Amino acid sequence: MKLYIDGHEFEARPDQSLFDIIKELGLYSGKLSSDPLVAKLAGRVFTLNYVPLRSKDVSPDRATIRKAMEASGGIVRLFRYDHPTGREAYARTAQFIVFLAFGRLYPDAVAKMSCTLGNSIYFSVNGAPDFSADELATEIRKVVEEDIPLLRRRIPIDEAVAHYTLAGQNDKVRLLKYRAKDYFTIYEHEGYADYFYGEMLPSTSFLRSWSMVEAKDGFIFVLPDPKDPDRVSVYKHMPSIFSVYSEGEKWSELMGCETLADLNELTESGKIRELVRVNEALHEKRFSQIADMICERGAKAVMLAGPSSSGKTTSANRLATQLRVHGKSPILMSLDDYYIDRDKIAPGPDGKIDLEHINTIDTELFGKNLRDLFEGKEVEIPTFSFKLGKRVWTGHKMQLKENSVIIVEGIHGLNPSLVPSDLDPKLVFRVYVSPLLPLNFDYHNRIPTSTLRLLRRTVRDFESRGASVQRTLDMWDSVRRGEEKWIFPYQENADVIFNSSTLYELAVIKKYIYPLLTKVDPSEECYDQVRAMVGLLNYVRDADIEDEIPPTSIVREFIGGNTFYR
Repeated sequence: MKLYIDGHEFEARPDQSLFDIIKELGLYSGKLSSDPLVAKLAGRVFTLNYVPLRSKDVSPDRATIRKAMEASGGIVRLFRYDHPTGREAYARTAQFIVFLAFGRLYPDAVAKMSCTLGNSIYFSVNGAPDFSADELATEIRKVVEEDIPLLRRRIPIDEAVAHYTLAGQNDKVRLLKYRAKDYFTIYEHEGYADYFYGEMLPSTSFLRSWSMVEAKDGFIFVLPDPKDPDRVSVYKHMPSIFSVYSEGEKWSELMGCETLADLNELTESGKIRELVRVNEALHEKRFSQIADMICERGAKAVMLAGPSSSGKTTSANRLATQLRVHGKSPILMSLDDYYIDRDKIAPGPDGKIDLEHINTIDTELFGKNLRDLFEGKEVEIPTFSFKLGKRVWTGHKMQLKENSVIIVEGIHGLNPSLVPSDLDPKLVFRVYVSPLLPLNFDYHNRIPTSTLRLLRRTVRDFESRGASVQRTLDMWDSVRRGEEKWIFPYQENADVIFNSSTLYELAVIKKYIYPLLTKVDPSEECYDQVRAMVGLLNYVRDADIEDEIPPTSIVREFIGGNTFYR
């Protein structure tokens, strides 16, 4: 069988894995910065342990081609750590190794993957009073040195349930109740079996760059630097983000909704309606508290930022409502209106304009307008025409009253270059909005915040913009790169972080997006992302509770019926 791998033509022999072929081609060096980690055939990602041609497929009485090989035409793309798919596979492998090592040392304790903090993962630990991060790090190194092959196998659901029941992992037992298929896929070693909903690396020896930091009630596992994978990332303390995650976890525990199994049981019992009411009340209370803080400071401008599909527009409007309760006269502004004309923006090395770059915003004009407004002057505000690709002047003038507060919404809202350094810092209040979802598959598997945002965006783009699933997913990597450059580095600069997630929304959003996802052809480039979203939603029970969701809800920004869009 002929393969085309990274520009190399290769005749595959029976039972050779992709990893064997990569080594034979000289593409393996033992360095994380250059070594392939996973492969993509057509629209699916595979482990490097994948065998393109099996002996049984070329036996005298049988001649078949594996589906993935047939769909790809033999073309194999390799992903390294510089690609999000490679980084995700590395992180899953790290999780497996961490839980395996932890189980060896503390068999009666529980470790839980709680949240990601930049290029780090926080794990909480319960039931291990003698826990030592240094001791765990030593055990992890042993697992890495053992070079344990990470081979996946399918087992019947009944066998998986029996295994996790015996292991005392009731969170997994309850989750498997909702699995539609009669098998479960696992990676296992020494009686420890787990699955992380995606491909992993060929063996434990691939975990080359990492470190650990002691943390309250657990530890932080630090991943490689995306720009220099042969080095470990510099750990950055993120107290504000960590505090919001912790608050969300405590609240989800109080509401009895920590995992997908919990959510499904609330749906089946009808108690999800109470979850909706309490979640929406929590949001309203938080907006009220933020408005209190703005008024106490005497701020004249609120800079509101957040990544794509965080609910920024609804958050800005709900905050404006709460400011009116204080007798304020809020004025909504968008940083989009300060875009520079498209023909005046220099393209990047790839010949394309990076619309996420801060240089696409006329920061000088915005800063001048802000200063003039604070000084009581009347200012003409531009309007950006996306149809024309340039700024237009429509006579839109603004002047602040004594009780006015400007709410400026935009992805660059926390960037220091927007606000002149000589302005009184008390006059500007910064809000960061992000759906920091505390809900997990189970204790070993988080549902990433980025996944929730992608589900939201896919539904919104289709419902309100007529965009296909493929178009939204094709843009997603570019959106994420822009966020990593221009949003996430400034999130700790916020005066307050608002968690815009709701524990119930997966049960609602499923019916809107599932039919769209299942129509995507396996040959599409984005198919692996589609499979991941479908895999998540397959564990979620539908909830017909739209009548319970208020018209001002952030969820309404994505499924429709939002008052602020009428």
